[in-house]
Amino acid sequence: MPLALREYRPQDAEHLHGVFHAAVRAIGPADYSAEQLAAWAPEVWARHEWQLKLDALAPFIVEEAGAVVGYADLQPSGYVDHFFVHPRWQRQGAGGLLMQAIHRKATARSLRRLFADVSHTARPFFERWGFSVLRAQVVGVRGASLENFRMEKPL
Repeated sequence: MPLALREYRPQDAEHLHGVFHAAVRAIGPADYSAEQLAAWAPEVWARHEWQLKLDALAPFIVEEAGAVVGYADLQPSGYVDHFFVHPRWQRQGAGGLLMQAIHRKATARSLRRLFADVSHTARPFFERWGFSVLRAQVVGVRGASLENFRMEKPL
């Protein structure tokens, strides 16, 4: 079945956590230690806090046959806070659909730039979409330090 893009619904939050957790844990080990991954995507998580976060982000959702396979958001400032695709659907077009949706929304909002804090793993994907690194940075997440990149794309 083809991939389909749709708007977020509050009942998606738990499914999106599954996508997030799988993406971080399956793809991150090449670039981050086990301790860093455990801090970034812990086994035990606060469902209520996650629900509030996702309700505020209101991300785009990509589905295949009704199953959520990826999601991404675009904040009013042009910031992309979350961008995750489940590992089983990597390199199958879900990321491209999400990035196209972000660009369409940015154009509709007359944004002048897109920017994101991007992992080592996601950096090549964002570069293919025209983002460039502004700086490397180290962020603290639940007691661990993780390196990522502030990336930007002028529109």
